[in-house]
Amino acid sequence: MTAGSLTCREVMNQRFEVVDGLMTVAEALELMHDKGYRKVIIKRRDDHDEYGMVQLSDIAHAVIATDRSPERVNLYEIMIKPFVSVRPEMNVKYCARLFERYGLVSAPVIENDIVVGIVSHNDIVLNWSK
Repeated sequence: MTAGSLTCREVMNQRFEVVDGLMTVAEALELMHDKGYRKVIIKRRDDHDEYGMVQLSDIAHAVIATDRSPERVNLYEIMIKPFVSVRPEMNVKYCARLFERYGLVSAPVIENDIVVGIVSHNDIVLNWSK
């Protein structure tokens, strides 16, 4: 298979959890550790809201580096919102170009206003080379 025929749906992974923004960083870290995730998606508050996202790197920068207590910081305080997302039907070559242009390593895949997966550089390369 080549990148010319692969879509984000075909390479996306399910290594994420959708959680409430009131969850503490400590609770999120426990969940992420238990499931082997590197990110959580923050629920939308209503139909006019956007999803948020917290990655391990966000926790390193906004909590650890600033000496904040993970038990006292809620995810909504450090989340990325809005974030760059991709469509499931997007060709992975365009996804890879998007990543390059904006310095991304992964992006949520959204279909019908629902996060259905995550696509990363690793997912693209490992599936493209099959």
